[in-house]
Amino acid sequence: MSRHFTSKLMVSTSLALALTAMSVQADTIRFWTTEEQPERLAKQQEMAEQFKSATGTTVEVIPVTESDLGTRATAAFAAGDLPDVIYHTLQYALPWAEAGILDTEAASEVVEDLGVSTFAPGAVAMADFNGEVASVPVDGWTQMVVYRKDLFDAAGLEAPSSYANVLAALEKLHNPPEMYGFVAATKVDENFMSQVLEHVFLANGVSPVGADGFQPLDEAKTTEVLDFYKAISKASPPGELYWKQSRELYFAGKAAMIIWSPFILDELAGLRDSAPPTITDDPTSNKLAGMTGIVTNFSGPSNPDGAAWGDVRYFGITSDADTDAAMDFVKFAMDDGYTQTLSIAPEGKFPVRRGTTDNPTAFADAWSKLPVGVDRKAPLGELYDQAMIDEIVGGLDVAQRWGVAEGQLSLASKIINSQAINRIVRQYIDDEIDAAAAVAAMNDALSKVQ
Repeated sequence: MSRHFTSKLMVSTSLALALTAMSVQADTIRFWTTEEQPERLAKQQEMAEQFKSATGTTVEVIPVTESDLGTRATAAFAAGDLPDVIYHTLQYALPWAEAGILDTEAASEVVEDLGVSTFAPGAVAMADFNGEVASVPVDGWTQMVVYRKDLFDAAGLEAPSSYANVLAALEKLHNPPEMYGFVAATKVDENFMSQVLEHVFLANGVSPVGADGFQPLDEAKTTEVLDFYKAISKASPPGELYWKQSRELYFAGKAAMIIWSPFILDELAGLRDSAPPTITDDPTSNKLAGMTGIVTNFSGPSNPDGAAWGDVRYFGITSDADTDAAMDFVKFAMDDGYTQTLSIAPEGKFPVRRGTTDNPTAFADAWSKLPVGVDRKAPLGELYDQAMIDEIVGGLDVAQRWGVAEGQLSLASKIINSQAINRIVRQYIDDEIDAAAAVAAMNDALSKVQ
């Protein structure tokens, strides 16, 4: 019997009798998931059936549209009708813990029982709540600098893991219109630009939020960010650029570097007809995948340790849960059923739990063998070498986001969504204002975000 459940038995006799009368309902728990596409639901249902076979407990898998998750959870909490487990994004972990929606003691016990050391440190740290974890990390992905490793090797260049290395590569590889050194995001109203910029700011240790809320951007460090972004923008094609152009140009062999999500990995290998590599005449060729390298942890001059931009998902055990059954389900989904959990979409579900204490790489190894792709399938381990697989998975060790460590993720999200940083950076790279004016303008605009 878990320590957590033992503590919950300290109730009055009448309540204990009521719980006994209701114990028949413990044979079923409810699981909300935002992975609602039919194929993904089927995989989760299959895992639920495996859990039932092992434990006798039925799991009702309930799809919830991600954009509705916040309002549905709040309403269910008010009605005392939360499900037992919720698969949710990072943005809800700390607010839900503070509101009492999540049972942080139960989540912490699950992580302890599975072995804290078996989880990616960054994914655990992002869910830290007063020394506990708000929810159990499940999977995640890190944004990547995708680059032509063959061209870097031929030119004797180091991987683009720092501002300096990127700038050195621009000097040697930028040769438009045959080859652009970079394809930087410049379309102000696209979330893609916000995401790329946050990564570039994080790389140099710059954040607009602190423990007390908004914190003015450091002028010297932010100027380094601005100068770097201007350099990669000047080495990009003209126009309003976002994810579409960066992928198209890289796939055509006309870009040396781009920043993208790992959802590009199967497309690079010619496994998706709607986004084929055009560098050869064969849209199903994996030639470009073999020419490609990736970097997840990226550094600027004022932050030599660098940072990875990460997106992590969690299993939240709720305050209304049948606690032991919910904990057992989460443990199963993160252990015996973990490969099934990751198989829902392997290219975007990196294992935040690498393995077990007995076999520290068990799940990372299994994940690399899971098939990815849409129109054709192949394991990532067959498409990319082991060093690249290790880099992909390793990014979650140091994954960061603005406002997470400071407990200010909500404010950081509002700052990002205001697109003020995008607009002012665009003014700077278009030579409309100087660096000092850009930093001042950002500080003024961001200080007004509530």
